[in-house]
Amino acid sequence: MFNQPNAWQQMMGEQVLAETDRLAMINAAVQQLDHLPLDIIRNRTRLREEAVRAVHAATASLGRAVSEAHVPGLVDQVVAKVGGLSFFHELLPPIRNDLTEILMNADGSLWGIHKGERDAVLLDYHPDEQETWRAVEALLSPIGRAISKATPLVNAKIPRGDGMGGARVHIVHPRLAPGKGYPVINIRIFEPKPVSLEQLLEWGAAPQHVLDALVSWVANEYRILISGATATGKTTVLSAISNGIPREARVIKIEDPEEIWIDHPHVVSLEARPQQIGSDTPGVTVRDLVDSSLRMSPRWLIVGEVRTGDVANTLFRAQMSDHPGLSTFHATDPRHAVHRMALILFADAGIRMAAAKEAFAQAIDLIVQIGWLGGRRQIVGVWAVQRDLKGGDVALEDVYLAPGYRMSNDADRMTAIGGILEAAETNPGQAMRQAQTCLAAEAGTEGKLRL
Repeated sequence: MFNQPNAWQQMMGEQVLAETDRLAMINAAVQQLDHLPLDIIRNRTRLREEAVRAVHAATASLGRAVSEAHVPGLVDQVVAKVGGLSFFHELLPPIRNDLTEILMNADGSLWGIHKGERDAVLLDYHPDEQETWRAVEALLSPIGRAISKATPLVNAKIPRGDGMGGARVHIVHPRLAPGKGYPVINIRIFEPKPVSLEQLLEWGAAPQHVLDALVSWVANEYRILISGATATGKTTVLSAISNGIPREARVIKIEDPEEIWIDHPHVVSLEARPQQIGSDTPGVTVRDLVDSSLRMSPRWLIVGEVRTGDVANTLFRAQMSDHPGLSTFHATDPRHAVHRMALILFADAGIRMAAAKEAFAQAIDLIVQIGWLGGRRQIVGVWAVQRDLKGGDVALEDVYLAPGYRMSNDADRMTAIGGILEAAETNPGQAMRQAQTCLAAEAGTEGKLRL
């Protein structure tokens, strides 16, 4: 009797759905989808379409009438079960659209970072280990990867579709993250559609005249490096200002993994691939793809993130040979970007300090720095790179500084990097070891922008 609709619900044409009925419908719908091929199960959009049909068929076979208001919730549960994402499905678009990151710790706690926020909050989800590992398998199996003690670090992605712009996934095996047996998981959620300049303006990322200038510089084929710490919005800004690229231009986009969304008709997306487990076939690196792209008649080159010196070296050569480009780089301010770029060019490609800085000055026209200021992500400054070195260093000219921004005074780190690069001129072996040590240390400090 408690599941009978009350007078108000009857008047509104709604129903109270008993828990036993709900579970019966979900299970019946799941059984109807047992025959689905793997390519549909891995495609959230197509899986959802099949789930809608299965829910309607299940309710009919069980002889139950269900209000249309209940159907989306039933479909969500069916998709979560069949697709294997379980609790993650409920946190991803289009079910939820308020999160930018989902994080699981080794103790099984689940955290989320809301849009516009910097820190995570604890979410009221308590999945068990078995459910979590099933979700991990569902995340990795579509791309042919697996996590184990032998392969304890895995990168993956959730493709675009079904109301979401995709997501980047990083998983750490409990062997490297002691806790309660749970893997450490980070899911970075992308925007469901290309970010517009209007959105950047609405978010307070920069004044209108700065955004207009950036788009104009892109249209005039300036070579732009977007610098920033982790999760400051480098890729978002790159996607937005890429609107300045002429619509007729052929764009080659190179990433690891694919993340940038450009609303242009002539875009070729290339994505790096690691070597598959147990395979003798080598992987394909970002450097390989940059080399390949130069044989594909690009008008524009976009590299999602410059992580290594060999990628920087190849990209710089391309940009010095009449290929305008956009790229992002991890650095806390423009001076740090110059020195850190020189450091990875030396550590990975063996390029000495003077040549590295000269290459930077010849290959980059503008540095756009992204950071946190006033409690939100902003374009904190734009600097023009001078062609000629001054005193042996790259000279930068202020083009725009956000009110209240001051460049970090990290003299110790700059001195250390400068010392390594100078030592490279006389003792390359020792300098190489120091450079690798410095880069390893920096891996733990990225993301700590001091303003």
